[in-house]
Amino acid sequence: MRISEREFVEEVRREAKHKVALRPRGLTLRQGIGDDCAILAYSPQKDLLVTTDFFLEGVHFRREWEAAHSVGHKALARALSDIAAMGGIPRYAFLSLALSRTIKQNWIQEFLKGFLELSESQKVILAGGDTSASPDGVITDVMVIGEITKGQAIRRDGSRAGDEIWVTGSLGNAALALSLLRGGKKPLLSQLPFRVLFYPQPRLHIGRYLRQRKLATAMIDISDGLSIDLARLCEESGTGARIAEEAIPRFPPVTIQQALHGGEDMELLFTVPPKRSAMLPKSIGGVPLTRIGTIIPGRKLWLVRGDGKSRPLPILGFQHF
Repeated sequence: MRISEREFVEEVRREAKHKVALRPRGLTLRQGIGDDCAILAYSPQKDLLVTTDFFLEGVHFRREWEAAHSVGHKALARALSDIAAMGGIPRYAFLSLALSRTIKQNWIQEFLKGFLELSESQKVILAGGDTSASPDGVITDVMVIGEITKGQAIRRDGSRAGDEIWVTGSLGNAALALSLLRGGKKPLLSQLPFRVLFYPQPRLHIGRYLRQRKLATAMIDISDGLSIDLARLCEESGTGARIAEEAIPRFPPVTIQQALHGGEDMELLFTVPPKRSAMLPKSIGGVPLTRIGTIIPGRKLWLVRGDGKSRPLPILGFQHF
């Protein structure tokens, strides 16, 4: 029987802990497997944040649906969203790209244009990478190195019972766009769901805002779905959660199932102690902030439906296997 993606990551995490004695001198691993980024102690003032992200044709995107410019943008945006979830500042990117012989030169040029336009807007330097032939389609692997004030990275393991649960933006838009594409709908960037799916905006400014003001106790980016990413945050913190269905921000015709379990929104989920929540603005940089629930003792996740009754929250977000 095949193991799930979650079980595989946990197995790698357990095995990696046995190799602690092999770590190099001069670089201390402050946080390894189990968060959006690895954290390396770099200097008395700074920590380094390191993340990697695959973006595969046929798994994460389809060329018949998505323009090359969008694929380039999104390949980098996914990794930048991990830096945002720690409250960090991205500095350098490394792009590895494998292409089949069927990929035309103009597709490659448009891909790089999308990648570099986002990197320039966020002041991220493309510092290297690798190229290779692919037996079929497009394979990208992006690594981003960021920095943060020493000891200030917002991790997944900091939430405590009583903390409020907040999210940025609106949820389920990318899932709705995918549903429309599968139904034969032509993508239109003038429509919000398609803009979110094809050109997600990593919430770097919000992550930094929360970190600089010491508002968030824990944070994660919503890339695989609200339910599964909330479960990951709670697992690392050793807590449970209760969220209100009616509080989850979504625009019609997004369904509650899409808002709960759809991925690719690249929004942030974070927890805030009640005494600090009054310091949160209604929006940051035009992006609304919404309280959707509370961290509770124990390990269970609950969804409060419109009738006021609590039911176990299904964990149905995206997993690769």
